[in-house]
Amino acid sequence: MENNTNKYIAVAYKLYAVDGETKELIEETSTEQPFHFISGFGFAHPEFEKHVVELTTGDDFGFSLSKEQAFGDYMEERVLDLDKQIFCINGHFDHENIYKDAIVPLQNEDGNHFYGKVLDITEDTVKMDLNHPYAGKDLQYEGTIVMSREATKEEIQAMVNRLSGEGCCGGGNCGGHGGCGEDGCGCGGDGCGCGGDDHNHDECGCGCHCH
Repeated sequence: MENNTNKYIAVAYKLYAVDGETKELIEETSTEQPFHFISGFGFAHPEFEKHVVELTTGDDFGFSLSKEQAFGDYMEERVLDLDKQIFCINGHFDHENIYKDAIVPLQNEDGNHFYGKVLDITEDTVKMDLNHPYAGKDLQYEGTIVMSREATKEEIQAMVNRLSGEGCCGGGNCGGHGGCGEDGCGCGGDGCGCGGDDHNHDECGCGCHCH
């Protein structure tokens, strides 16, 4: 059996949210700016990786994920009012990165990285939605393998560095997959963990807040 670990995979795809007979395009990458990752690192969504890892350069693909396979149900208890002081730097609120509808990289006490969406800001609190942006959605992918080959030692080391927090906003999970833009660990877009018109992720701020 072919070893499917440490493969450098670049994909161009369209991602749709499916509701019955209705499909809504919610994310797209291109051959010029593909989503790329190295298999076996847990960087891409596991169901996504499973469907593309054995394909070869030039192959087309299409598959659907139920919300249970994708990002689960939307949970109201994951909408939290956080102390505004968490988002202060040197005694000043981080207005540059914390604003309504911003996607913010966060870290919990166990060191796990994730993203939250700012819903509202009051005098004392920041209302943050910690649900994945695609929670509660059935998804459908349609795309092409732009490249699939064995990753180089340099690419593997770069991925290790990113996942250990030495860049790319600490290797959080954002969008359909996770990461930070064009440099090898992202959704193929031009921001921080952003991809094209990926649910406003082109507005992401890269200031990590740990709490």
